[in-house]
Amino acid sequence: MAADLPSFFQRAFACSPEVAAAVARRAHDRAYAAQAPIVHQGDPGRETFLLMLGRAHALLYGRDGQVVLLREFEPGDIFGSIAEVRPAPEDADIVAVEAARAAAFMTFDFVQLIETHGAVGLAVSRLLLKQLRQATGAILQRATLSAQGRVYAELLRLARLGDGRTLRPAPVLAALAVRVQTTRETASRAVGALERRGVIRRDGEALVIVAPHRLEELIV
Repeated sequence: MAADLPSFFQRAFACSPEVAAAVARRAHDRAYAAQAPIVHQGDPGRETFLLMLGRAHALLYGRDGQVVLLREFEPGDIFGSIAEVRPAPEDADIVAVEAARAAAFMTFDFVQLIETHGAVGLAVSRLLLKQLRQATGAILQRATLSAQGRVYAELLRLARLGDGRTLRPAPVLAALAVRVQTTRETASRAVGALERRGVIRRDGEALVIVAPHRLEELIV
């Protein structure tokens, strides 16, 4: 598995094979089962992670037991301690949503790679800017849309990752609720209302958006 690390880094950092090989020498290839913790909230942040396979969620837990999804990570995303001079406690649990694989670096080593190789530093800055834009978008949605509207917006977003209409498999309501920071009951009512109006329909294991424009009009 570790043999393909240089080729992954070459793509992720848009760098030369020589720089990719130098990055790979500092990396530790780690595999995680679905639902396995990658980072624990409160642990000293001493490592930087670059996700190579699967998805991961950064989660917080409210006093009432509600799960809050802070960030969602996909292959190519970076998390953990990025460039802190002193180890700071991790601000959230990071959990593998499905079987995942990540390259782990000691933070000190990763800072040296950024300082030594301009391509790595530029790629990291772009990755962090992407995450900042995603976080800003989530804050704006929370501030401007109703809980029902956030459910509808997320259904459209997921559909647009494919053909614009089909979500396969259909999203699990509990996971959908966490993603848009509402309750499962609210998500269930929102999806049920769409089904009754004929805006969406179930097709085996898939959820099909019959009228995307109608769904977009309901996002308020």
